[in-house]
Amino acid sequence: MAKGEGAESGSAAGLLPTGILQAGERPAQMKKEPKKKQQLSICNKLCYAVGGAPYQVTGCALGFFLQIYLLDVAQVNPFPASIILFVGRAWDAFTDPLVGFCISKSSWTRLGRLMPWIIFSTPLAIITYFLIWFVPDFPQGQELWYLLFYCLFETLVTCFHVPYSALTMFISTEQSERDSATAYRMTVEVLGTVLGTAIQGQIVGQANAPCLQYLNGSAVASESANRTYSTSSIRETQNAYLLAAGVIASIYVICAVILTLGVREQREPYETQQAEPMSFFRGLRQVMSHGPYIKLIAGFLFTSLAFMLVEGNFALFCTYTLGFRNEFQNLLLAIMSAVPFLILVALLESNLIVTYVVAIAAGISVAAAFLLPWSMLPDVIDDFHLKQPHSHGTEPIFFSFYVFFTKFASGVSLGISTLSLDFAGYKTRGCSQPASVKFTLNMLVTMAPIVLILLGLLLFKLYPIDEEKRRQNKKALQALRDEASSSGYSDTDSTELASIL
Repeated sequence: MAKGEGAESGSAAGLLPTGILQAGERPAQMKKEPKKKQQLSICNKLCYAVGGAPYQVTGCALGFFLQIYLLDVAQVNPFPASIILFVGRAWDAFTDPLVGFCISKSSWTRLGRLMPWIIFSTPLAIITYFLIWFVPDFPQGQELWYLLFYCLFETLVTCFHVPYSALTMFISTEQSERDSATAYRMTVEVLGTVLGTAIQGQIVGQANAPCLQYLNGSAVASESANRTYSTSSIRETQNAYLLAAGVIASIYVICAVILTLGVREQREPYETQQAEPMSFFRGLRQVMSHGPYIKLIAGFLFTSLAFMLVEGNFALFCTYTLGFRNEFQNLLLAIMSAVPFLILVALLESNLIVTYVVAIAAGISVAAAFLLPWSMLPDVIDDFHLKQPHSHGTEPIFFSFYVFFTKFASGVSLGISTLSLDFAGYKTRGCSQPASVKFTLNMLVTMAPIVLILLGLLLFKLYPIDEEKRRQNKKALQALRDEASSSGYSDTDSTELASIL
């Protein structure tokens, strides 16, 4: 029995009216053989899954390294850096429903309704991504440079990721094939997070600029490096960031090409019979009143906030609180920020070996907590379609608002965390930081995420679609598709089906 729902037992056939399921009571012209189920090949599923890598690769690189890049490489002051991070994430959040609205108004083309967005956004996205990691020669206006290209990239990657996410519902009309493709996608996206961290961390980690000692509020080069060497090393670090950006941009293009060539967008049979599309705002009202969707969003909000806090501050945490300045890029390959890891690093003395061991052991649980909610979203959409059979074209709304709340909240959290470092007295490229900065980083990377994860798990406990409910929805939705594939499908049938469900 589904949690929070009425007692709904039995198969989908028991839920449907006899007149819909029994072919013997239909007119003669309705007695058709059902269409052969369309199977996706392993190649199709892999091509679809590869399309999820660009968002994860670029997201991890920006999430883990943008803050430390702005502070220690571009040498932006903490306060404007906090503005850049907050406004960039907040803008990214607002672009999700905006792009979802535009997609819902898009017409079908030879490539589909979603694919054109993916194709045309890719070239511009890689250009703006590269420019994020470029340090302009003019000292005045650097903040505007990073704010502009950060917002532009987030807009363009949204034009890629929102239609790609909604594509889950259009790669096949078979629920089992969607589930299988989603499993492939989750696997590739987990690998994408590791790949983005590895590329950015290992390339950047080979070119560390010397730190600065602060005497009486003034910065001077450390004893092991004179001013000329310091300037040269900073330039090497900037070039390393550009090299990493070029490699990641190349991966973005390759994945987009594979996705475009290997996946064909399809329409639901019952969607093609709809007389006129539903308005965006009417669809939005229906989507936001769907209980399972609200519960899933709430749980995902808190868990993703926890990971974003760790993601944004982990490089600084390893460098200044744990004292592993030359090891943080390697730790990033092992860390996937789970509660056991956070508790141990908060309570134990700094120990490199213990940090590695616990980080590796905790890794898998983080991937599950962060990525599995995405695999749950298609189940919520199917449940919505059964309750609202006339509401088609709402998939972009589901996916865009799914990330809207989490991105906006993460923007607030990252802005506050960077601002907190400013108030704590953060020293740009300092060899060490004041005790107040170390304490602030400790709270941002350990205690705050622990509380957020626990709140998220409590909300996931209230999620109403369990495995039994999911099986029932799958059978009922397949019956609806089978009826839609025949010429005798009518609005009366769908209305009757919806009332029974």
